Amino acid sequence: MNLFSLKEAAKQALSQTEVNFVIGYTKGSYGFRVAPFFAQNEAEVEKLFFSPLCDLSLVNYLSLEKNTPLEKFGKSPEQKIGIFVRGCDSRAINQILSEKGIIREELIIIGIPCHGVIDIKKLEARFPGVLDQARAEEEDGKYTICFGDKSFAIKKEDILSDKCKHCAYPTPLIYDLLIDGKVEGKDDRYEDIKPQEEATLGEKEEFWKNEFSRCIRCYACRNACPLCYCENCILERLSPQWVKRSVNPTENVIYHLSRAFHLAGRCAGCGECERVCPVNLPLMLLNRKLEKDVKSLFNFTPGIDSEQKQFLTTYDLKDSEEFIL
Repeated sequence: MNLFSLKEAAKQALSQTEVNFVIGYTKGSYGFRVAPFFAQNEAEVEKLFFSPLCDLSLVNYLSLEKNTPLEKFGKSPEQKIGIFVRGCDSRAINQILSEKGIIREELIIIGIPCHGVIDIKKLEARFPGVLDQARAEEEDGKYTICFGDKSFAIKKEDILSDKCKHCAYPTPLIYDLLIDGKVEGKDDRYEDIKPQEEATLGEKEEFWKNEFSRCIRCYACRNACPLCYCENCILERLSPQWVKRSVNPTENVIYHLSRAFHLAGRCAGCGECERVCPVNLPLMLLNRKLEKDVKSLFNFTPGIDSEQKQFLTTYDLKDSEEFIL
């Protein structure tokens, strides 16, 4: 990653008088963690960086900052926000734009072609209790991890985030400024979900019962998801109450299936839900299964174009009806 180009892009965005700040990454205070950072001037731009340790999405901050601007859609924006986006982040932005959840004219998008990010949970499992601020670099299919006076070379595949192993869009699909050259995507054949697809109905039921029984209903998955930006979440409504807040297997199943189907045809594949889950639920298995079905049944992939219509709002006379019971 050319840090000079990255910082110059941030400075160029901030040079526009209507840009309030640029949302990017900065080094964390300890260990392998990085932190989101809001750079408001050129001096603060010097704190921005990007490395394989930048595994979190920044898109959620757009809806937190702007809320849902449906009531003012079409008005001239008074201020803009700059934001760093990877390929999966750009799909999330495209999806929210198509839903009119944010306004394109209010954004300065700085695209970062992504070669894959490190799964911090895998890294911390290898090096538990590291407090020294760490850094990571990629070269020749390996990550070099450094902290304190120690340096380790690790095969990329061993600690690569699972979402990156089948990423078809590592280069942002929407941007105003692009850092470095484009990265070629992978041919996603959904190999990771085949074992679940080939399992019997009883095996699937037992698997998900066991998984969801571990859920503590902390709502981290929902809070981190860039597509869960509803101001009034149906999963928390008390009148009427659709889902009880009690932590038990039945309510957990209803909660997670409701979220999965709410994201059907919308999930951008960023994997934020799995990243933040404190009990490591395999939530992307559900999301990717629905993504595959939507793609095969409706020839629809979310987040490819900010102008595309949602698959549930369109139809084709040639649509298959074989799945209708």
